[in-house]
Amino acid sequence: MHKRMGEAVARVARKVNDTVENKADSLDLASCKLMTFPVGIYKAMRSVTEGIHRISLANNELKSITSRFVTTFSHLTELNLAGNYLHRLPEEISSLLHLRAIDLSRNRFRRFPEPLASVPLLETIDLEENEIAEVPTDKLASMASLRSLNLRANPVGPEVRLLVRPLVPFDLLLSPEEPIPK
Repeated sequence: MHKRMGEAVARVARKVNDTVENKADSLDLASCKLMTFPVGIYKAMRSVTEGIHRISLANNELKSITSRFVTTFSHLTELNLAGNYLHRLPEEISSLLHLRAIDLSRNRFRRFPEPLASVPLLETIDLEENEIAEVPTDKLASMASLRSLNLRANPVGPEVRLLVRPLVPFDLLLSPEEPIPK
């Protein structure tokens, strides 16, 4: 077990070093078995955080994202957090003024993460395969940049199905309604 953990840590370190050395605009830490975002990465990447526009932390074991993560990587345009154990986002997510796409599919959200409604340039939100039953339709309708909201495979209430054009100017993706049993 310790050997596997060591290999995982080394893999993360290599990916971070490659990003820093190449001054890349993205950091891919998908499928690294991360339970938290490693604090050491903040220090290792401090010289390049402004240049990081895309981060993938997909398919890890994250239960939360900290406000420090959000404020450190404040120039993100894309954030992929699919396939984790997240159930909420920090309020600071609204400070991501450049964020255009966020993937939160296959997590544990029970409610729509309301801080997203305050992200000014957000165009795409993927919340497929969560446990979302409640959606703040009034806040969604006021999101000027939103182009696509994926709520497939969520137990959303019937009021969300009433969100139709021209009321909302974005594509709303829902699973087909289950037929009512007789």
